[in-house]
Formats: sequence, structure tokens, C-alpha cells
Amino acid sequence: MRKLMIALAFVGFATTAMAQETEIPRKKYSVSTNSFWANWFVSVGGEFQAAYTSEEASGIKGNPFSTKRGTFGFDVAVGKWFTPSIGLRTKFQAAWSKRVLTENNHHAYDYWNLHEDVMFNLSNMFCGYNEKRVWNFIPYVGLGVARNMSMNNYDLTYNVGLLNNFRITNHWSIFLDVWATAVEGGFSDDLENRRDAVVDNWGNYKKGYSRHWDKMVGAAVGVTYNIGKCTWEKTPDVNALIAMNKEQLDAVNASLKEQQDENARLREMLHKAQNQKPQTIVEKVVEKQVVSTAQSVFFNVDSYRIASKKDLVNVKEVAEYAKANGNKIVVTGYADSKTGSASYNQKLSEKRAQAVADVLVSYGVSRDNIIVEAQGGVNTIAPYSYNRRATVKIQ
Repeated sequence: MRKLMIALAFVGFATTAMAQETEIPRKKYSVSTNSFWANWFVSVGGEFQAAYTSEEASGIKGNPFSTKRGTFGFDVAVGKWFTPSIGLRTKFQAAWSKRVLTENNHHAYDYWNLHEDVMFNLSNMFCGYNEKRVWNFIPYVGLGVARNMSMNNYDLTYNVGLLNNFRITNHWSIFLDVWATAVEGGFSDDLENRRDAVVDNWGNYKKGYSRHWDKMVGAAVGVTYNIGKCTWEKTPDVNALIAMNKEQLDAVNASLKEQQDENARLREMLHKAQNQKPQTIVEKVVEKQVVSTAQSVFFNVDSYRIASKKDLVNVKEVAEYAKANGNKIVVTGYADSKTGSASYNQKLSEKRAQAVADVLVSYGVSRDNIIVEAQGGVNTIAPYSYNRRATVKIQ
């Protein structure tokens, strides 16, 4: 009679929790808004640039790596991403540039360029946000002001570029910035001293013509540090979450109904057994409850660690029965077919079955009396998350 009462108590308490980890579905292209102080970054790098001036004589070679065009400089930038796809950056460049007139007439001058850029992370925009993406492709456009320090000239600059960020960690990355800058042709002139015999006639060309502009093209390499919080939280998919919760609630209600029916059946058996010998009834009930029914042990998604020790209560009863009667025990592992590949699920189901077999051994069952089977990914139980389990049954 004592074992019968234990069986009744277990049925009443063992079914309220679903032994599966709930995965919150999230939208691919939507994220939660961060605070103003999140997603800031600073960067520093060295650069190589080539100058193409508006007053060049015809026929000059355009090789950017020649000594008449190529110079070196550095840049420093600070910026903020307002979304994973759109950000602003303030960039300061300082370099030695060239005023190219002829093959043999090219003077160096110092200048700096301070510009504000609007950046578009096309990787996040078209492929969805992924904080672990190694390469982010980021075109940008910007407007700024430059000063020719050698000639004491100021002018507006128009900037475009392709920023390539290569992730090292969440906070550190390496960048390759390929850029071009255009400024109106008088920027490189020595207006006061006119030390060159060539007169710059850039003003005779409309802005739609290349000869109207002094142009610089270059590439910069450096490092970027993301300050503070630098990631984004994807927005939960409410509709999918509601559907998932309804599926789980329906499963819990169905399981509760089954246990209520089982409780009623056992109470009826207990009532009929009051005038009989307890030992006879106990043997029948325990044999019916433990031997004829496969006991389930559930696992979290992508895991072969037993999710809840509550699932082992009946497993221990099976172990005791098998030891007392010399029976073999069959342990069968499963995985849900909606998660993972077939080959991966086969291995996962084997590990789940082996984990339960190890528990039976710890209960004193000889490993020679345990048969381990694996069914791989299946979808035989609704909801599909219930298929992440292993069953234990007397052979």
C-alpha cells in the first residue's frame, strides 16, 4: 500500500514543468534602441594618398604610387552608430599633399581635412544584424572643411569612401578605409606669391568637369575601439512568441488532463484494494505503472544534460524493478528533427541515451543489462520540443 501511495503522489507532482529550454524567437532586421551613450567608437590609422590637381598639364602619368603624387598622413575619428545600419563619424586627416603641374613640377604642401560622414553598414542592412560578423561593408559620404597650411587657404571638401571593418572582439576591430576627396581647384594655389608660372584656370570649368577640382584618393589602415556597450539586442518576435507559448500551454493542459485521468484511475484501484492484501495490489500497480510504460527524461535544446531531476523519479523505480527481477532495460534517445542536421541529431540522441544509461548504472543496474538505442531526429510528439528526450523501459 505504501508504494501505491508513492505512485499517486508522483503522478500528482511530476507533470507541472516542461523540461525544455524556451528559446525566445527574435526578428532578423529589428533591434531594441540603445541609450545615447552606447555604440560610440574611436579609431586611429595611417594613410597613403595620391593627389590629382586641377591645373595639371595634359599627358601626365596617373600612377598614384609615383613620387610626384604619393604622400603619407594619419587620421583620427570618433563616431556613433544610431542603429546597426546608420551612423555618423567625425574624421580628422592630416597629410602632406602635392600640387602637380608637370612631370617635373610638383610641390608638396601640408593640409588637414575635418569632415562629417554619414555611414551605411550594408552588411547589417541587407543581411540582418550579427554581432559576430567578421567583415562589415560600410560606404559613406561626407562634407567637411580643409586648410592648406602652406598656402593658408580654406575650402569645403566633398568626401566618399568604403570603410571595411574586420572584427577581432566586440570592442576591437581593424579597418581598411578606401576614400576619395574633392575640393575646388584653387585650394592648392599659392595666391599671394604665385611662385609657379602656370596659371590655374580651374574656374573656367563647370563643377561637372573633373578639371574643376583638386582630387585626393587614398587608403587608410588602422584600429577601431568600441566604447562601452557596443552591441544591440534583437527585438523579440511577438507573434512567434505567442504561437510558441500557446503550443506549450496546450501541451501542458493535455499532459495535465492525462495525469488527472491517471489519478482518478489509481484512486479507484485504491478504493477497490481496501479489502484486499496490500502486497498483491502494490505489485500489480507498480508493474502496470513502471514496467508497461516507457518513462521519459527530457533535455534542453542542443544538450545531453538531463534538464530536471524530477524526471528521474520513475527511472529509479524502473531500475529497482529491473534489479529485483533480473530484467534488461532499454534506453532510447531522441532529438527533435526541426533543430540541427540529421547526422548531428543522430549523435545527440546517442549522447542523451548514454546519459540516462549512466544514471541507471549509478542506481546499481549492471551495464550488461542496459540496451542503448538512438533514433536521431524525430517529430512524433506535439509540440516538437517534447521530442528532445530519452525513454526508459523494461524489455
